[in-house]
Amino acid sequence: MIDWVLGFVVLLVKMGVVLGCLLFIAAYLVWAERKLLGRLQVRLGPNRAGIFGLLQPIADAIKMMAKEDIVPDQADRILFLLAPAVVTATALLLFAVVPFGSQITVMGRPVPLVISDINVGLLFVFALSSLGVYGVALGGWASNSKFALLGGIRGAAQMISYELALGLSLVPVVMLAGSFSLVDIVDAQARVPFVLVQPVSFMIFIIAAMAESKRIPFDLPEAENELGAGYSTEYSGMRFGMFFIGEYVHMQVLGALLAVFFLGGWRGPFLPGPIWLLLKALAVSLVMIWIRATLPRFRYDQLMEIGWKVLIPVSLVNILATGALLMLF
Repeated sequence: MIDWVLGFVVLLVKMGVVLGCLLFIAAYLVWAERKLLGRLQVRLGPNRAGIFGLLQPIADAIKMMAKEDIVPDQADRILFLLAPAVVTATALLLFAVVPFGSQITVMGRPVPLVISDINVGLLFVFALSSLGVYGVALGGWASNSKFALLGGIRGAAQMISYELALGLSLVPVVMLAGSFSLVDIVDAQARVPFVLVQPVSFMIFIIAAMAESKRIPFDLPEAENELGAGYSTEYSGMRFGMFFIGEYVHMQVLGALLAVFFLGGWRGPFLPGPIWLLLKALAVSLVMIWIRATLPRFRYDQLMEIGWKVLIPVSLVNILATGALLMLF
């Protein structure tokens, strides 16, 4: 009984720490993006709230919570209210299987630094990442607005285009690690990170991950100059903030997954494992911000062509090549 209670308390502590860190980093990732975009576009970025604008995320949170939460008269009220929660919840739940260290000792017992080490962790990631787009589609459809509906439809079509390539890019990783568990995948990179032996899978995954996070050049569901704000056009207040938080939490989660699958996860010299995972995930997020400031948005047909005519065929050829080399050596 004591062991069960202790295990439950440890689980709650791990969940609380991970949730708090994700939300805190998401808030300041917004600040970092606005600052970096400002520098890259020869302007200042946020600089009014606090020194260097460091209090801007707090000011934004207060503004979001103080705004009126409006529901359009002709909207499907229940789905309209639930859609932002779907986006945010799926993004947060994805981190449940990400290992952020080896283990620590608590009261003489080893505690693994992962919320849940399930042996099908990779399938769990695929399931939740696919569910995330339902929030976008439901928000666009339930708003009863033509621009929101177009954004939701674009989100669903975009998912079909990149999701298959995203899954196929990780098949060679599973073949090399011999497991669907994210902990085992990190352990398999004890000698060499998979980015050195699977550079093609790495490039396909990072392209599909940017499409997953719906960021420029793949922000077709939002597309401000075409759809107003796309699927979130009719949202205001904290419900719009939940869409916003979900996007930046998704950036962190995809950065952490990229680190787990290809960059050795939490492994690295001199620093503790969680610090290494954080640095790698933040590096991926900063690269996404840099790409946003550099590239224009793809056209709708260009996105489909990249997904179906480039990423999927290259992924299939890479799987065949990996299988052949594994059989040969």
